[in-house]
Amino acid sequence: MQFTLSSGALNARLQTLARVINSKNTLSILDCFLFEVANNVLTVTASDSENVMQSTIELTECSGDGKFALSNRTILNAVKELPEQPLGFNVNENDFTVEIDYLNGSFKLTAQPADDFPMMQEVDGDVTSLVMDSNLFAENLSRSLFATAQDEIRPVMGGVYFDLNADNLAVVATDGHKLVRNRILTIKSDVPASFILPQKPAQLLKGVLPKCDGDVVVKFNSKGAEVRYADGCLNCRLIEGRYPNYNSVIPTANTNSINVDRKSLMGALKRVLPFASESSQLIRFHVEAQRLCLTAEDIDFATSAKESVACEYNGAKMDIGFKGGAIYEILNNIASDEVTIQLADPSRAGVVVPTVQPEGQEILMLIMPMLLND
Repeated sequence: MQFTLSSGALNARLQTLARVINSKNTLSILDCFLFEVANNVLTVTASDSENVMQSTIELTECSGDGKFALSNRTILNAVKELPEQPLGFNVNENDFTVEIDYLNGSFKLTAQPADDFPMMQEVDGDVTSLVMDSNLFAENLSRSLFATAQDEIRPVMGGVYFDLNADNLAVVATDGHKLVRNRILTIKSDVPASFILPQKPAQLLKGVLPKCDGDVVVKFNSKGAEVRYADGCLNCRLIEGRYPNYNSVIPTANTNSINVDRKSLMGALKRVLPFASESSQLIRFHVEAQRLCLTAEDIDFATSAKESVACEYNGAKMDIGFKGGAIYEILNNIASDEVTIQLADPSRAGVVVPTVQPEGQEILMLIMPMLLND
């Protein structure tokens, strides 16, 4: 079997697929990429047994069909330093040798039989489907992932929750201290359905989807999901369990609102945060009239910092504490120039929203307050 393809296209696909492969695998075949040639198309697959990711490449020339597996480290190291040029693969399926010819030389590799490679399991049975623009999907994953938890006791909070209902598709993540709820108003269903996407496949999709054009088709049942995009597919196992009632923890009566320039507030947080206690990262927000004052203090090292930011404030004078790193992350994952911070009192959660919402979406982020000493 012989085929020719672009070195740049192959390297780009392999770099993406390599993120699927674990550093240590119980099955040696999982250290490999599966190469499958059929109908003038090369399909490259990587798996860690729970996540299977495929990418396709149109071949320049091709004679014969077949499949074989190559060590991921060997083939990655072989092609990553090559400039853009045609690569010619000559595969001997009798002795599993693979010769790769390029402009000024060649590589010779030993392949493995493809029969033991775990194949992508079809998502069937009681299946729900949804279609979404690839960039919109990537944006929502990117905006949510930082709020997922590393919690072995509550594994459901370690993923991104997709809640499809009659009004919208809600994409939700929470670790119990902060929460993100993205509502996509253009996607809805009369038949409610939901799934929890684990962090690893979410990170993989976040990396690959911004490079794709067109729509993403998601099919899911109670155990697994299949995500098809422009030149590839991801099949993954889902987190099973009941996700917390996220709407019940979002306050609806936060009548005190701060309108503030997002980048100005982020800059002030970045400057005062090094002076806060390293363990608590407590930042005091003092807000009144047209001024928001941030204060950080570390009693153990006798350091402190204070900075004021101009804002528009409607409400009673208030002091409230937030974890500086957490609120910085929230602001960093909102794209608008200005944000509105909605508060009730120092003991209740604060809500952060873009002052102007993106078209067809409603973004909301929640942060729990920290106790102030006075």
